[in-house]
Amino acid sequence: MKKKFLITTGGSGGHVIPALIIFKHLLKEFEVIITTDKRGSNFFDKNIQKFKIINTPRLNNLFFLPFNLFKIIFLTIKSFLFIKSEKIQKIISTGGYMSLPVILAAKLCGLKIYLLEPNLVLGRANKFFLSSCEKIFCYSNKIRNFPNQFKNKIVLINPLVREEFYINDNISIEKNQFNLLIIGGSQGASIFDKNLKKSIVNISKKYPIKIVQQTNEKNISNLKEFYSENNVKNFIFSFNENFKEIIQASDFSITRAGASTLAELSISNIPFLAVPLPSSKDNHQYENANFYKNNDCCWVIDQHLFEDNVEEILLNILKNKEDFFIKKENLKKLNYQNTWISVNQKILNTLNEN
Repeated sequence: MKKKFLITTGGSGGHVIPALIIFKHLLKEFEVIITTDKRGSNFFDKNIQKFKIINTPRLNNLFFLPFNLFKIIFLTIKSFLFIKSEKIQKIISTGGYMSLPVILAAKLCGLKIYLLEPNLVLGRANKFFLSSCEKIFCYSNKIRNFPNQFKNKIVLINPLVREEFYINDNISIEKNQFNLLIIGGSQGASIFDKNLKKSIVNISKKYPIKIVQQTNEKNISNLKEFYSENNVKNFIFSFNENFKEIIQASDFSITRAGASTLAELSISNIPFLAVPLPSSKDNHQYENANFYKNNDCCWVIDQHLFEDNVEEILLNILKNKEDFFIKKENLKKLNYQNTWISVNQKILNTLNEN
């Protein structure tokens, strides 16, 4: 009989996507259940993943803090009863305030707790539970704000990407044009919608270019109309099940710096210009992007400099592609031993040893 494993996650794709990848890694060896909040449930395939809603409130509103603390206590009791009824034996959290009552309940149940930190800055929830966990899976041992006394708990793994990203489908790319992918993240990025359009049109007058852009659902028709009116080839979308094929059919990407997105671009050998979200908690997107920059795999620019400089950066890449190909080669080296099997074995060996 398989052991029962609980994964707790929620919120944005930055937390949920790694949880779904871990779900896939564990599925052959464990019976796996996931807890998430309502926002996180939008990422789930209801026919595949078994999950339960634990809708944890944010604790950043002082006015509602007493009520929300009471709700946390209630949700902790609810999680405790759920863990007992499902006979959960081990638990892993991908971080975030959403997991707070579930991890508290797991502690009360005396379960072994594992953490995942996909960012290069230790998240606050993970830091809070670091002393209680068995191990924490990380992509680097140089994580900002990580207490030295707990560094022996770090288990290094390659960045988590979905299994299909390890398969190169040899997608045909139109070589007579520059295929530019713009990724706004799971919540879109208005800066790419508003501050990039004119530069793209200017560049299209000098070089053949096609824009493939992920944006918010409500912006699709406006962007499509703008680029079409200016004779720029385009494909504008909000969500697409074939996102792997979209990435692999690209030459270059402009993106935010969420850990999952950068990992998918990296494993697909697509150089990118990262524009970290300035409001990301503890500036973790900047640290994520810097990891790849320090390995000479990408370009990074601050948001406030983006509009004035993006056109020049893209033109320099198109005029002289030497630096572009250096970064492609460095991405290949970075992922030389990164396989689904190697990540899978590292995760399962760690969970079975402890």
